Amino acid sequence: METAISAEGLRKRYGDHQALDGIDLEVPAGTILGVLGPNGAGKTTTVRILTTLLAPDEGRATIAGFDLHTQAKQIRANVGLTGQYAAVDERLTGRENLQLIGRLLRLGRRGAKARADELLEKFDLTGAAGRPAKTYSGGMRRRLDLAASLVAAPPVLFLDEPTTGLDLTSRLALWDMINEQVRNGVTVLLTTQYLEEADQLADSIVVIDKGVVIADGTPDELKRKVGGERLEVSLATAADLADATRVLAGLASGEPSVDEDARTVSVPMSGGVTTIAAAAQGLQQLGIEPQDFAVRRSSLDDVFLALTGKQGAEPVTDPAQSKELQTA
Repeated sequence: METAISAEGLRKRYGDHQALDGIDLEVPAGTILGVLGPNGAGKTTTVRILTTLLAPDEGRATIAGFDLHTQAKQIRANVGLTGQYAAVDERLTGRENLQLIGRLLRLGRRGAKARADELLEKFDLTGAAGRPAKTYSGGMRRRLDLAASLVAAPPVLFLDEPTTGLDLTSRLALWDMINEQVRNGVTVLLTTQYLEEADQLADSIVVIDKGVVIADGTPDELKRKVGGERLEVSLATAADLADATRVLAGLASGEPSVDEDARTVSVPMSGGVTTIAAAAQGLQQLGIEPQDFAVRRSSLDDVFLALTGKQGAEPVTDPAQSKELQTA
């Protein structure tokens, strides 16, 4: 499969801060790469470099077949970028925003109007096309921002935390629109702090921390690396917790995890149905009736916590709260 984005050894330093320390990426055409990492990990710096907004100190890359160092103009003509905050002009209407971009891209008056109308319909904004963008809801602004990045129909699209701050309905709508672009052959590099978003959208994932890639693979591959499946038992009373822990510890492939507040015991399991049956029998013999008894696969939250030592970060809503928005 053709490679749409390739990067090798990207490095970038801001004073004493090493924002990137040898980033390697490879994204096959027509797929979505999810880039995860805590605030300040280097996600936005990576996007800014690959979209030619920032020069790397070291390293090389090709985007849409063009060299980052010698063909920056061609790269800019073949990529779309949606940043963490909507970049539309709030004083212009939705239609005027898209037509302005079309004119700047030299589509001509008629071409710009036709492309704007096409995108407004595709992103369900036709009814609001004549209103100033400042009257749009957050979800509408993000849809307009994504539409703006697609005016030139680029084969490669960079989305830097595109759903930050959106409600669930707006996020799901944007996910559908992103998936539609990929079905049409577009390649997407997506940075996100919503782990569920990466799980739902990404064909493959890289995890960046302190400017380096610390893990990569498909969502399922990363989950298996963290520990596969766990048997989780929730109890009605705290009095049963110690006995249930003892039963499960004797069957597990690793140490049990106990949450006293939630009255829950979970253990890694490798014996499949045999382990489940033995656990059920052991609890029954002690007269313990679980409130819940389930096999749970590792989630991307587990992956993120295991790899970075941090829980999945909450989205940043104030630019002043995140140094990465300015320098990472």
